Amino acid sequence: MTCRLTDRRAFLKTVGAVAAGAALGTVAQAQTEKKPAQTAIPRWRGFNLVDFFQAFDRGERSAGMVSEDDLKWIRDWGFDFIRLPMDYWLWIDTNWRETRKLAPDDMHKIKESMMARVDRTVELGIKYGLHVSLNLHRAPGYCINNPEREPFVLWSDPRAEEAFAFHWDLFARRYEGVSTKDLSFNLVNEAPGVREGYMSAEDYRRVMTRATEAIRKYTPDRIIIIDGLSVGNSVVENMVSTGVVQSVHAYTPAGISHYRASWVDKNQSFPTPTWPLLNKDGSVKYDRAKLEAHYAPWAALAKKGIGVHCGEAGCYSKTPYDVFYAWYSDVMDILKGHGIGYALWNFRGSFGILDSGRTDIALEDWYGHKLDRRLLTLLQKS
Repeated sequence: MTCRLTDRRAFLKTVGAVAAGAALGTVAQAQTEKKPAQTAIPRWRGFNLVDFFQAFDRGERSAGMVSEDDLKWIRDWGFDFIRLPMDYWLWIDTNWRETRKLAPDDMHKIKESMMARVDRTVELGIKYGLHVSLNLHRAPGYCINNPEREPFVLWSDPRAEEAFAFHWDLFARRYEGVSTKDLSFNLVNEAPGVREGYMSAEDYRRVMTRATEAIRKYTPDRIIIIDGLSVGNSVVENMVSTGVVQSVHAYTPAGISHYRASWVDKNQSFPTPTWPLLNKDGSVKYDRAKLEAHYAPWAALAKKGIGVHCGEAGCYSKTPYDVFYAWYSDVMDILKGHGIGYALWNFRGSFGILDSGRTDIALEDWYGHKLDRRLLTLLQKS
């Protein structure tokens, strides 16, 4: 869809005005006899799209051009949600591609042409009836991957905290007219664990609260999502009073989800997994019961009236397929039982339903791509 940026903004505001009074939609009920814990937000189900994911990537992951075909297929397959993990370097207007560096003073230098590509994605999400959740995968001062690239530390440097709030203020102003039904903000991907000398629970609360307040100045009812502590594994108790949605990430145990993934299984030392996951002596290390215990605090959080979503879930393609499928079926069943929606990481790629590169199952031809039909069917039922 080609149009000037001003036209896009007018379109977004018009759609937002029309939809402003609409309800968030009904929450899909888990097909169990007991009422699901999570009813505060819609039970969104969908995928992470990585078109804004990595500034240093010279290919699709930094182009910011989400495929319209992807969105059409996601909709046609019955899903209603896309999460956009984004690298903020992409819209900083400096010569960082040559220097590979940013400075604290660069944070307010915005490249409008890349922001227009975010506009386009929000616009297309509305067109295809998909809720769009914007996420800073790399934020000023922090990223779960290579945080040392940042010119300051988000949790301890006031300049980083100011820059973080500035970027969310930027998005909040830009999309003030877009309905909450269509757009949410996921503040930062996979917060670290509390660590003395780096980040305290209070540091996380302070930074997330400041960004939340910046957003609510423009759209008080905007759905704001924070990831759990310890890379999306632990409930953030001191943020409950703010009413923000909290996001769990479903990669536990990593010995299954990230088997032979170089950024986690760095020494290629993870043993070949099974499900249940076993210790060397044959005893059970992780099974369905431990998964249920792992997600129980999230269900308890939901019972307090706090929205809970699973912003990332999935498994790297080197895990034997039958092991992955058995484990992931349990994960999906548990989340569904609690009424918690999910976003698979990713749509196309080594964790995805398209072009995973798997060689241990038959993949179906799909318009030039390779489709994991069995995984798609599982997701459609979950």
